[in-house]
Amino acid sequence: MTDSPIRYGAILPGGTAPEQLEQAELAERAGWDGVFSWETGYGVDPWTLLAAIAARTSRVRLGTILTPLPFRRPWKLASQVATLDQLSGGRAVVAVGVGALGAELPDTGEEPDLKTRAARLDEGIDLMQTVWAGGDKYEGEHYRYHGGQFDVGAMVQPVQQPIPIWVAARWPRPKSLRRALRGQGILPEFIIEGREQEPGDVRALRAWLAEHDAPAGMDVVLDGETPADDLAAAATQVKAWADAGLTWWLESRWGMPDTQQERIRAMTERLAAGPPKL
Repeated sequence: MTDSPIRYGAILPGGTAPEQLEQAELAERAGWDGVFSWETGYGVDPWTLLAAIAARTSRVRLGTILTPLPFRRPWKLASQVATLDQLSGGRAVVAVGVGALGAELPDTGEEPDLKTRAARLDEGIDLMQTVWAGGDKYEGEHYRYHGGQFDVGAMVQPVQQPIPIWVAARWPRPKSLRRALRGQGILPEFIIEGREQEPGDVRALRAWLAEHDAPAGMDVVLDGETPADDLAAAATQVKAWADAGLTWWLESRWGMPDTQQERIRAMTERLAAGPPKL
């Protein structure tokens, strides 16, 4: 959640762990508000990376975009996020979704049924919030957690109560949207036939959240690309979304059809230019 109209984060485009650590340090120096790592089947571990970033920064928010929670053990993920929250002094965020399966992704034998993954996501969110709040018991259809005799839970209680959970959801699907009400933020995917997403969609989402008693100050998060060489144009691009109710703009370079090293170079250039302050 945020007290300012909009904040600016950067989604690290990949590369080695030292390369990503260097980009994160650059992001803080250049005035960005958050640094986010992505997860894949095999690659640089985001939580190890974010812990290293926490030790080398003092201000930026740190999290994932995004974690496929149904592919993880929720109590293990809760431990990793709470540990990061302690190390960073209360700067952790975790973004979660049902997880994607596709030919371009590693095949790790995960649950293929979307409804089952959605149910696991719901329970996983609830379980993480339970243990962060000090609870030692959770019973669900897919997950069970009972604390053991060693009282280690108190040692990993997070600084934030609660740690913000951002939930990926599809607009305008009610079941998907209601899932986001479990957390403190929403990463909307606007499924609108015949046109691109536009700021009016965020405005409509904000109205839906208000009608369904969303948590106060709930974040609405989008990613996109703005130019590094024209910050005035970048600010104009983001302003329309901020006016509609967006609270986090995450700079990405997913749209570049070039090599990994070219994406890293482009993101380094964008980070160095600083966020598109309104």
